[in-house]
Amino acid sequence: MSGPVQQPDIECEDELLAGIEAREGRQAHVGGMTVSRVLPTKGRRTVGAWCFVDLMGPADAHEQDPMEVGPHPHIGLSTVTWLLEGVALHSDSLGTQQVIRPGQLNLMTAGNGIAHAELAAEPPFRGVQMWLAQPEATRHGEARFEHVAVVPRHDLDHGDALVFAGDLGGTSSGMATDTEIVGADVTLNRSAVRIPADPRFEYAVAPLDHRVKVGPEVVEPGWLALVPAGIEALPLEASVDGTRFLVLGGVPLGEKVAMWWNFVARDRDEITRAWRDWQERTDRFGEVPSELERIEAPRPPWLGAED
Repeated sequence: MSGPVQQPDIECEDELLAGIEAREGRQAHVGGMTVSRVLPTKGRRTVGAWCFVDLMGPADAHEQDPMEVGPHPHIGLSTVTWLLEGVALHSDSLGTQQVIRPGQLNLMTAGNGIAHAELAAEPPFRGVQMWLAQPEATRHGEARFEHVAVVPRHDLDHGDALVFAGDLGGTSSGMATDTEIVGADVTLNRSAVRIPADPRFEYAVAPLDHRVKVGPEVVEPGWLALVPAGIEALPLEASVDGTRFLVLGGVPLGEKVAMWWNFVARDRDEITRAWRDWQERTDRFGEVPSELERIEAPRPPWLGAED
């Protein structure tokens, strides 16, 4: 005879979900704002190519300039700017001057080097600043900038998702990226759903306003859930109508990255060269059309006084 299914059999089905971890973010200060930095986190530098996630705001509605980040450099990464409230102005050394509003996307790819500035033009201001580590094949290439004015929407049971990077359930953002990734802003009503997942991808879930249950883990705003590769659907549950959270994922980068200040590289020597080029105002990063004050880089802690 066969059956019945017993508890150990059920637990076998959920073995991958048992690998989900909840990690608390940490507070940081950027451009006059307090942010929750949820990636990188202890023992985990990347999720796919995503290597940096700051949850910004909300800023005081009476504060005239809730975010002012003067010209500063980047190498080896793409910045992904996603606003939840307010308006911001992006300026960069390619000559770009681009206003961004909620539901729109700014993607700036540094390659060998770029500089930019960010100014929040209208309070209240709330958003997410993310970085993608560029792979070896593209990280020494030319800088570029892309603005997406209308981000596509994917309908879900009991909610929807704005797909700002990659593909979710057949809905593609149309944004050109250097690696296979997904990024979506999900709004979910009080319910449990299973969002389509690529088993090759590892994932992160970042609540924006209310707690979210990710598999067996309850994750609070300011925290991050890490989901291992191998699953074909993300099990998510919201207890409040209109719960909003980010789903980020991608094929594991497969390359060890070195991160310091605003640089993503592979070793300290690369970072040191970029630091010197910024300090010495070489042509590598160019000039940014901004009235904000240029940000000087701190000295790398591994350099001696004579270096």
